[in-house]
Amino acid sequence: MKRRDFLIASLVAPGAFLLKGCGGGGGINMVSSSGISVPTKFIKQLLIPSEINPEIINNKKTFDLDIRPGQHTFFDGMLTDTYCADVTGGNNQYLAPTLRMRNGDDVQINYTNNLGEETTMHGHGMHVPADMDGGPHQKIAAGDTWKAIYTVKQKSCTNWYHPHLMGATAQHIYKGLAGLIIIEDSESDTLNLPKTYGVDDIPLIIQDRVFDGSGQLDYSPSTMEIMHGYKGDMFMINGVITPFVSVEAKQIRFRILNASNSRIYNFVLDTGKTFTQIATDNAFLENGVSLTSLRLSPSERAEIVVDFTSNADQSFILKDLDSGAELMKINVDKPLVTTITTMPSVLTALTKFSYDSNTPTRSFVLDGAGSGLLQINGTSMDMTVIDERVPLNQVEVWEVKNNMPMAHNFHIHATHFWVIERDGSSANVPSNEQGYKDVVRIDGDKSLKFVVKMVDYADSVNPYMFHCHILEHEDAGMMGQFIVEQV
Repeated sequence: MKRRDFLIASLVAPGAFLLKGCGGGGGINMVSSSGISVPTKFIKQLLIPSEINPEIINNKKTFDLDIRPGQHTFFDGMLTDTYCADVTGGNNQYLAPTLRMRNGDDVQINYTNNLGEETTMHGHGMHVPADMDGGPHQKIAAGDTWKAIYTVKQKSCTNWYHPHLMGATAQHIYKGLAGLIIIEDSESDTLNLPKTYGVDDIPLIIQDRVFDGSGQLDYSPSTMEIMHGYKGDMFMINGVITPFVSVEAKQIRFRILNASNSRIYNFVLDTGKTFTQIATDNAFLENGVSLTSLRLSPSERAEIVVDFTSNADQSFILKDLDSGAELMKINVDKPLVTTITTMPSVLTALTKFSYDSNTPTRSFVLDGAGSGLLQINGTSMDMTVIDERVPLNQVEVWEVKNNMPMAHNFHIHATHFWVIERDGSSANVPSNEQGYKDVVRIDGDKSLKFVVKMVDYADSVNPYMFHCHILEHEDAGMMGQFIVEQV
């Protein structure tokens, strides 16, 4: 009984007064006479992750991050043990700060591990050399510092960084280790889009969590929950349970990251208001796509612009249509201080690799082996086995089949890809998926194809990963590794 019923029973002390249920799993609204309280929806303000100003050392933008245990106040009067990252001496206690880079920057990120246990730190979506990837092979021992050193070679996008320790990725992210990497370039500079961080350009790191009776994060999935993914009954954005945010009556840009372990969201505004998706995982879309709902699986990112110009003094609820959960209230009540923007008719021009029936194809099958083990192509992850060898500068088609009745997704390190077919037809690829991606959802008993080309980096020793980004599935073996070879 560790789910919601247990939480209610254990948090409400004898004599406490239960105000009302949360409805749809959006959060529990109650006050306890014992002093334990769970926040009513939309009372706490959305926190904006801090943004680090890097030092310039040896012509490199240098970020120093201290990875450590923390204690965060999710519930009034209660401290929850967490993991976090921040500059040395910083006061961040959950999640990690935003790192901003530009295409062409020489970068060094110094990750110092003060967790008391080993971890890694992967730059998800970053196009970097294999030994700078931060995957399972780049472990950071307790007390050590690992340096990710590379030149940024990619277009403007929203990526993130998180642990990738073999068998413990889910748990480490669950405790709070996740932060955004924002990349800018000359193209993003010229686009007339909202750009004031935290004001009209707002990051949304969306997660669901389970808490135990003492207000601690409860990561204890059963075998069934490993197979289906571990889902929480508390929803938070930027570490705040069901917050509100105040915005100006103008175009507002939201950078959305699904940082939940396994939940697939279908985001909507409660009024049915339309919004425009301008970017997917790894770049702008060529043109904005008008939507009333947006489905994101774990680790997918999307940038959207919502035009609130005619909505002064109105409020909107960001919801998950699938669960009914109310995630955040948006109050259009802030004085206008940022620049008025106009949606560009063209955002970018994407280079898409040519392919035909003779293009080399690789096939990947996602399946289960029973006893909690999950597989790709009939094998579970083995750190000593290189599953694929991919030639540098070769255009390939990768076909991924999901042989299970539940949804999975598929993520590759090293680069991005372009989805060309769902279930055998290009007509099944929606307009907002027709851009550069590194994670893509595959529904139960379905398949897709994408075009990919490994560029810049070959390494005969250090591998990259491909895997399902439902974190319980990744830890349970639905992962493989590939080497990029110079030919």
